[in-house]
Amino acid sequence: MREIKILAPCGILGYGFPKQSFMNGIAEKPDAIVVDAGSTDAGPHKLGKGVAIVSDEASRRDLELIITEAAKAGIPAIVGSAGGAGGRVHVERTLHIISSIIKEHHLESLKTAVIWADIPKEFIWQKMKAGKVEQLGNLVKELTKERLENSSGVVAQMGHEPVVKALREGAKLIICGRAYDPSPFAAVAEYYGLPLEYGYHAGKILECAALCAVPGTTKDCMMGTIREDGFIIKPLSDDRKCTSLSVAAHTFYEKEHPYLLHGPGVVMNLKECRFEQYDDRSVMVTGSRIEKAPKYQVKLEGAVQVAYRTFVIAGVRDPIMLSMLEEVEQQVEQQTKEYYEDIDQGRYEIHFLNYGINGVMGDAEPLSEEKGHEAGVVFEVIADTQELANMICSTLRSTFLHYGYPGRKSTAGNLAFPFAPSDIPFGPVYEFSVYHLMEIAGEEIEQLFPIEYPDWSSVPY
Repeated sequence: MREIKILAPCGILGYGFPKQSFMNGIAEKPDAIVVDAGSTDAGPHKLGKGVAIVSDEASRRDLELIITEAAKAGIPAIVGSAGGAGGRVHVERTLHIISSIIKEHHLESLKTAVIWADIPKEFIWQKMKAGKVEQLGNLVKELTKERLENSSGVVAQMGHEPVVKALREGAKLIICGRAYDPSPFAAVAEYYGLPLEYGYHAGKILECAALCAVPGTTKDCMMGTIREDGFIIKPLSDDRKCTSLSVAAHTFYEKEHPYLLHGPGVVMNLKECRFEQYDDRSVMVTGSRIEKAPKYQVKLEGAVQVAYRTFVIAGVRDPIMLSMLEEVEQQVEQQTKEYYEDIDQGRYEIHFLNYGINGVMGDAEPLSEEKGHEAGVVFEVIADTQELANMICSTLRSTFLHYGYPGRKSTAGNLAFPFAPSDIPFGPVYEFSVYHLMEIAGEEIEQLFPIEYPDWSSVPY
């Protein structure tokens, strides 16, 4: 029976992985190495500010081993959502890192494809006027022409098609802009003539690497073997194993529907899936289905700067204060606002997070009445300028530090600060301005996701 093997080194490029696990995978002669490099899990900051998820050095450590070993084996290496958010600035940052690797290891002849995912705002505006753009969820504000224009460069999640095209044109290193996480894995399956449904489903699991193993982690390598009758997931470290439960559980994370998963132009239907123990460390998955979506839509992502932030981290241990912490915070906030009554309150916001009480779940915390012996308090000011955020936060902190709450037995400070200075100017704050689905025609895929082939002997990175 025909099969291919895909080596997935880690959950996000730059997270790192054991070299031994990776070389165990190389010894099994994989047909491709695929690694995801991006995520919106951390919010819109990386896209808005044009910065990476991990450091350049961390990315280089992973890329050097991936690129050199793939080149030795003569197999393609594919990076999805390069640089964290997959915009032009993120891709170019990745190419700069790769350029040094190429030169150091004399790989200038390595055919490399760069697939861009930046979508012109005028194109989006025309689609908006045609009613082809729809909001994704109810947490994003209405997309107007003004918000679109004020957004950072907007990207779209590419499907498997551009990656397949690059493979067919002989690319051995493919750097993708923003990509739907499973797409590069699915592209390998499609390229080798194996079922696309198993490529997409395997990609859904492999893009987080060993997170589906026991014990789970994003920092270890996995092998996916895609066959005509299903696929097999196997860890490449002797310290881990996959169980039918662990793989099934990972399949269903980050999904709004129990068995339907929407991607660019496709809908994965996992209702009839079976997860069976293949051996003591591997799991075989069968029954995955893929359907053509009623309309081909790509997810758009764009961010806009909305404010500046300053925050403070402090500890509280006084049981009297802990018993009334939220009431104290309300009074501290009120006194701060009264002190700055000449400043429009629409220019700033004050927030408190009380870790150890309800810092994670907020108002939804069912155990908020259970108080421990200490709490970590994070308070922040978000304002329309950094100077205003700094000023309001400074007053908020000093008011909180010396606030005379009922029953206080000492006039010493109420807050314990782990850092000096206590006030931390964070800088710009972003929100997703574009988090929408855009309908496109099949012939527009190549237009929106163009492929370039850099000449490493002359490329200016």
